[in-house]
Amino acid sequence: MLVARSGDEIAAVAAAIREAGGGAVAQRLDVTDLEAVAAFFADAKPFDILVNNAGTNRPKAVTEVSEADYDAVLDLNLKSAFFVAQHCARAMIASETKGSIIHVGSQMGHVGGINRTLYCASKWGLEGLSKALALDLAPHGIRSNTIAPTFIETPMTAPFLADPAFRDDVLSRIKLGRLGRVEDLMGAVLFLASDASALVTGTSLVIDGGWTAD
Repeated sequence: MLVARSGDEIAAVAAAIREAGGGAVAQRLDVTDLEAVAAFFADAKPFDILVNNAGTNRPKAVTEVSEADYDAVLDLNLKSAFFVAQHCARAMIASETKGSIIHVGSQMGHVGGINRTLYCASKWGLEGLSKALALDLAPHGIRSNTIAPTFIETPMTAPFLADPAFRDDVLSRIKLGRLGRVEDLMGAVLFLASDASALVTGTSLVIDGGWTAD
């Protein structure tokens, strides 16, 4: 099941998956609407895998951050992530469904970043959330982990990476010498979703090309 605030893109992806012989449905949902989140999980069959992926960023100097900026970033990146995981876990526990919750964090949940106080706060918080969830949910056979990517070429990062100086600085920190692609995350998600990671919980798989190793 593909979930997003905008329906057209995920509907097209779901159709492509079906055409390729898989099974997929698209569901429009704003995860900042907690009543809608509760209703979504109440109506759906219990999931055994959740990829908790919604996120945003408002890069600004700490002196320029407004309360609205704070709420926008922390509400989506951390608050919504918590309640999506909570509702998913409740349904899994009630149905005795074992499985895996995978949060999409960031390398910025392991280091600091200039003009990224809000983003770092949210992603460091997500790391702590995942570890605590792993402890709470382990008795139910539910695992919780994060993946922590570096800069991935997506529509959200495109405006930042269009700045040559910023792009050069990013590339100088990624020791493998290139930006990430969405495909670089697929293996990590498949690993954490599968029985290959049956004893892995409460940890983070950092996919950063060596950024945080320095």
